[in-house]
This record gives sequence, structure tokens and C-alpha cells, in this order.
Amino acid sequence: MSDAAATTPSVAATAASPARGLAAIAVIASDIKLAHSVFALPFALFGAFLAATTAGGPLAPAEGSPQTGRFTWQVVLILVAMVSARTVAMLANRIADRKIDATNPRTSGRAIPSGRLSAGTAVVAMLVSAAVFVGACAAFIPLDQNPWPIRLALPVLLWLWAYGYTKRFTWLCHLWLGVSLGISPIAAALAVEPESLGHLAPWLLGAAVTCWVAGFDVIYALQDVEVDRRDGLSSMPASLGEARAMHASRVLHVASIGLLVGVYLLDPSRALGRVYVGAVAIAAVVLLIEHLTVKRWGTTRMALTFATLNGVVSVVVGGAGIADLVAG
Repeated sequence: MSDAAATTPSVAATAASPARGLAAIAVIASDIKLAHSVFALPFALFGAFLAATTAGGPLAPAEGSPQTGRFTWQVVLILVAMVSARTVAMLANRIADRKIDATNPRTSGRAIPSGRLSAGTAVVAMLVSAAVFVGACAAFIPLDQNPWPIRLALPVLLWLWAYGYTKRFTWLCHLWLGVSLGISPIAAALAVEPESLGHLAPWLLGAAVTCWVAGFDVIYALQDVEVDRRDGLSSMPASLGEARAMHASRVLHVASIGLLVGVYLLDPSRALGRVYVGAVAIAAVVLLIEHLTVKRWGTTRMALTFATLNGVVSVVVGGAGIADLVAG
């Protein structure tokens, strides 16, 4: 545990003054762990490539010369939308949980409870990020005459904002978070080629991400079981017990692998092949290692089980899927 995490809220608040301007941006980027965007980005790009290589998509072989310029702009807008949406979600969660975080030794060193960032600055940053997200969604109208991203921008933002409150009343909060990331490949496919959602593959990919994220979020919640019970929060480990929660996590991860296999079987372009199948096999092994690590060492190696191993799953599966689709 870092010294910051061990600092009591009152001491931390007096030891730090709220950051402003560029310093505040740096504090926010560090606090919301911007690097963890890697969890969703490769799958979102995978969804974009799935849509791009289906009939009507900008990279579909049957459409003649690939429209690579158009697709490049689509990908840029998807990346901007993804990062800004995640920033909205993380800041909304930090703002909603600021009082809870202040009384949890593991989280009291976060930017708001420690006094390094004011709640007001966090709200402003969240609203700016939301505006960037809406702008990226709106840009698909002049680019592609595609109104769906902007039509669904507000519902998506509301879903992301609400996540921070779900653990106050249901242990299904982990699935809510899973859906928050699971919609990313579906949304990317919709942005690239709306007709691609007439196929099952993007939906199965979204469901796979949902189960994968929910499963590792249950593991992450093991760190705060006692605090959650003290504060009446409804994480799955606190509500159902650690053993039952871990069983649910295993079921979710097995389902995730099965759904990734389904993406291969139902890929409309028929381009997914050995590289993707091998990546899914690697992901299955990595998730097995994750669960064995938790069983052996509990939450003492969370940096490995949460960040490293799940980052490998995302990058390997998403990257392999894209590689197969490009090779076609």
C-alpha cells in the first residue's frame, strides 16, 4: 500500500492543495488511470474492423477499392469517443464515490478525497469530456450521413454516469460495468456500418466483453469486502460471499471464451482464422492463470491479476482479430 493510500482523509486534505489548469489534467489522467483504456480499445477497434469488412463496410472486398481514407477517419473518431467516454465514466464514479473513498484506506489517496483535485474541477472535466464525446458522435453525420452515434450519445452517457450508483442497491453492479465496456465494439460497428449489426458477430463480441469485464471486476471487488459491508454497498463478494462471487466470476469468464468462439463461427466475412483462434486459446489460459493467482495469493497480486493479465487478453484477442480481418 502506498503512503498516499494510507493517509487519513483529513491529513491528506490539509497536505495537498487542489490542482488547476494543466496540473489538474495531469492529476486526472493519473487518477483515472488513462492507460487502462487498453481494456476496451482493442475490442472496440475489433468491432470496427468486423463492421468494415462486412457487406457495405468501407473495407468490404465486394465493394471494389477499399475506402481506407473514410475508414481512417472513422477509427480516429471512435478512438476520441472511446477515451472521452471512459473519462466521463471514471470521473463520474470518482465524484459519486468521493465520500466513500475518503473512508477506505485503499482509496483515500485518490485525487478528490486526498485534496489534490476539487470536486468542482472534476465536474468541469467530466462535462468537457462529455462534450468531446458528443462532438465525436456528431461528426459521423457529415462524414457518413450516419445519425446513429449522435442519437445514442446521451443514453450511453447516462448509462456510464449511473454505474457509480449501482453498487448502492444491487450486486449486479459488475454486470452494469461489463455492459459499459461491452457496448464499445457494438457502438464501433454501428458507427462504421450500421447494417453490420444485422449479423450476430458484433453482438457476440459485445457480450464476450461484458462477461469478461464483469468477471474481473468481481475479482477486483475482493479488495474491499469489509469496507463494502461496513458501508452497505452491494458488491457481489460483499453480498453473496467471496466463494460464491468467485464461482460467478469463473462462470462469466468461461462464458466470455465461449462467446469469443462464437464470433469466429459467425464472422460474416469468414476472415477470422488460426491467428484469432490461437489468441482466444491464449486468452483462456491467461484467465485460468488469473483465477489460479487469486486462489493462491488472494488480492496481494492485484496489479498482475487485474491490470497485466486482462490487458494481455484485450490486446491479444483484439489484435489477432484485426490481423485476421486485414489479411482477409
